[in-house]
Amino acid sequence: MIKLLVILLLMAIIASLFSGLFYMFRKKDQVDDRMVKALTIRVGLSVTLFALLMLLFYTGVIPPEGIRAL
Repeated sequence: MIKLLVILLLMAIIASLFSGLFYMFRKKDQVDDRMVKALTIRVGLSVTLFALLMLLFYTGVIPPEGIRAL
């Protein structure tokens, strides 16, 4: 379950990054609000993922050796 959540967050981060890239190249003369929102969402998702991984590590859900493959 943890692996699935991490993978989904990583996919959302990548999707938001490419969304911002798309909006950046769409209008070259001015910064589009949608690009700024996409990149803000990416930063928020990255911080959330980092905080979640740190929380799971400190609570012992993720051991120092890492998560074992099934």
